[in-house]
Amino acid sequence: MSMNVPQQQHGSIFELEFPQSVAVYESYDKAQQAVDFLSDKEFEVKNLCIVGTDLKSVERVLGRKTWKTVLTQALLSGISTGLLVGLVLLLFFTPQTGPLVLIGALVFGIVISLIFQSIGYALSGGRRDFTSMQQTVATKYEILSEHKVAQQARDLLATMPGARAAAFE
Repeated sequence: MSMNVPQQQHGSIFELEFPQSVAVYESYDKAQQAVDFLSDKEFEVKNLCIVGTDLKSVERVLGRKTWKTVLTQALLSGISTGLLVGLVLLLFFTPQTGPLVLIGALVFGIVISLIFQSIGYALSGGRRDFTSMQQTVATKYEILSEHKVAQQARDLLATMPGARAAAFE
């Protein structure tokens, strides 16, 4: 005879039950230091989450896009793709033909890359003539806690070195 014991349902590891704000920091490092401090004080840190808030998109412009940069990038991309495809073909399908397969794949990769990237740049009509990288970053990091231990976490953080001075910033 077996007893039915209700199993506890767990949601995502990122979910807290009735989360409450404990503290907000200007950098991830400061939030991480606060959680580390709580851990050192033997606080049950499994009741915490660090949440990046106030998200913003940052795009770093790397340079101007010209026909020269487009063709250079296409050449490099074609070389790497051609080498990869050539090595795969060489290793798995036709080891007898040797370097001929590798050279053919390399030339094919370069030609295809040059054609497609040239068409793409020509069709852009001069819009977005620059290269860039884009990233989403948080501007604040909030420590959230389970409701049942939130005040305990706040009280402990109030004893953290520098916490009193930070309250007046």
